[in-house]
Amino acid sequence: MASPVGRGPVTTHPQWPHRQLDVRGLRAAGVAAVPFRSVVLKVHSRCNLACDYCYVYEMADTGWRRQPPTMSAPVAAAAVGRIAAHARAHDLDSVQVSLHGGEPLLAGAAFIEDLAGRLRGALPARTRADLVVQTNGTRLDRRMLDVLARHEIRVGVSLDGDQAATDRHRRYPGGRGSYESAARACELLRSPGYRRIYGGLLCTVSLENDPVATYDALAALGPPLIDFRLPHGTWTDPPPGRHPDESTPYADWLLAVYRRWTQAPSEARPAVRIFDAIIRLVLGGSTRAAPVGLAPSAVIVIDTDGAIKQDDALYAAYDGAADTGLSVLTDDLDAALDHPTTAATQIGLLALSDHCRACPVVDVCGGGYYPHRYRAPDGFRNRSVYCPDLLALISTIQDHVRTEVRRLSAERGTDPAG
Repeated sequence: MASPVGRGPVTTHPQWPHRQLDVRGLRAAGVAAVPFRSVVLKVHSRCNLACDYCYVYEMADTGWRRQPPTMSAPVAAAAVGRIAAHARAHDLDSVQVSLHGGEPLLAGAAFIEDLAGRLRGALPARTRADLVVQTNGTRLDRRMLDVLARHEIRVGVSLDGDQAATDRHRRYPGGRGSYESAARACELLRSPGYRRIYGGLLCTVSLENDPVATYDALAALGPPLIDFRLPHGTWTDPPPGRHPDESTPYADWLLAVYRRWTQAPSEARPAVRIFDAIIRLVLGGSTRAAPVGLAPSAVIVIDTDGAIKQDDALYAAYDGAADTGLSVLTDDLDAALDHPTTAATQIGLLALSDHCRACPVVDVCGGGYYPHRYRAPDGFRNRSVYCPDLLALISTIQDHVRTEVRRLSAERGTDPAG
């Protein structure tokens, strides 16, 4: 099927996908929209930390300045109604709702308890609610944990490794580090009363931090999952240490972790999201774990004022990159399905550059995380700013996995292709 893209020269910034992606043509060609199965609720738009790499406050988008600090009761009620209506309209068997910010726990225990109750009560009977909160951990005490546990809200904590690694970037406005508070929160989470809601740790990769020491420090906190995230950046504003050449500093960092991770007994190590996703794809499976794979994105964001937005990592690209012009106060979530950015993140190979389509690992890489493809003024139809890193990371893991499959097959006397 030919890609219904390209409508001639465009002068409005950015070109792709806002003017060069023909969404009506896609629908006419039979490319259906994928309903949203994950909703990010920005329940509090401010934060008590001042992390110097934060994509919300420190990058291109300044929309947070115009947002009310806390989601109001009417907006929360409208958001709940829209999520339930979307689940009902698409007969979803599950929907994940992530409480986010800023720092979501600044919204308070009472707000979160009320919101969780409303969500579970509003969703159709057949729709399972998967509630999660992503927090910096500094406000996570027993009172808050009791509320989260009562409503089965899984907790992810953002932490960058040991004390030196975390306090390098994740600091209070006055400069004091946040590690001690976050580590205490993790110790509470791994205790018997709360272990079931311990979702894992989110770590932003910093080339300044030792990779093995970072992994060891995170693993020592007993998380079921570690989610290593590449710092957000674009071709216009590259991430730290990512130069316009074929060097691979981020792959080197992650591969040092991978070697450490694979040396540990499988039953004694946490899952690592990016490694697990790459391995599943190499073995022919599927995953929705950004930043890899060609699976359609099914994520939408609702801000504190009710605005319906795209993935907020787009804040790294340019001011307003995540905006749709829609609001839960006036619009259904379905209205965002035909937004050009939604379509661009759901059409797999059709959204990729020629460079990506010709790549031998495209089925695993998927072109990289969509926000990381941005280059002014043409937009997002480029390879990822992390392209050399992703190629090196995926190729190395792919070779290792295939070697292990052959070894295990030889030990068992089976055909690895059978």
